[in-house]
Amino acid sequence: PPFKILIFSFKFWYAYCSLLHELNNHKMKKRLFTIFAVIFLTACSTNSITNRKQLSLFPESSLQQEAVTQYRSFLNQNKVMSETVSKDAEMVKRVGTRIAQAITTYYAQKGLSKELEGYNWEFNLVDNKEVNAWCMPGGKVVVYTGLLPITQNEAALAVVLGHEITHAVAHHGNERMSQVALAQGLEIVGNIFTQNNPKAHSIFNNVYAPTAQIGVLLPNSRNQEYEADHYGLIFSAMSGYNPREAIPFWQRMSKAGGNKGMPEFLATHPSDENRIAKLEAIMDEALGYYK
Repeated sequence: PPFKILIFSFKFWYAYCSLLHELNNHKMKKRLFTIFAVIFLTACSTNSITNRKQLSLFPESSLQQEAVTQYRSFLNQNKVMSETVSKDAEMVKRVGTRIAQAITTYYAQKGLSKELEGYNWEFNLVDNKEVNAWCMPGGKVVVYTGLLPITQNEAALAVVLGHEITHAVAHHGNERMSQVALAQGLEIVGNIFTQNNPKAHSIFNNVYAPTAQIGVLLPNSRNQEYEADHYGLIFSAMSGYNPREAIPFWQRMSKAGGNKGMPEFLATHPSDENRIAKLEAIMDEALGYYK
């Protein structure tokens, strides 16, 4: 929207002017302007699935490497349910694997398989009463046991996993990180995740880290949420799960938020009448993928 473009342009110019203020050398100013101009022009790409313009300053490969580190750390510090012992853990892996296969097929049909390079899918159920689930770059997925009483069935779980995985494959986290990095005047060159670049680690943690405080997490925009709902529903339908289950699931989520306080899952995922209306509007499209 024009207003958001105006705000983004202001933040970009503010970051640029702030750096200029610190520099006195005319040649350095000219070089800096060139660098910012190149970043601004080349980092705004069109997402091949959603067809929406996105700011992507961070290499996907770097995000995936950082995600592996964060994911392993999280699993080591939490109780992971074994799929050989827990039927729920086996269900999470089964549903997740089917969605991952559907996404792979969807991208292949559009000639976009290269965009999923580096994805090494992992699905784990963690013993935690919080109502939550998330997906990091590269397909690192966790579901909390506290979510299952609300999903109640595999189709609803597929809706959640499709939604969260879409955030990853649609590069929503990269987009949010890039907006923050640009506003802070963070230099993006080569491998950003080094000991010499603590700002990059901080921004990554504020977007992805499951241990971050709710108030610190950088929320998804409304556009990103609707994209995750839209394509997540398609992916779950392609996996063989009835997309109609999305409506009662989000109604249960809304009720859980009203009766028990705001679940963490809803802290950055608004559940309201507009969301349900949007889902109903795209239901026929999703049903076209359902077999």
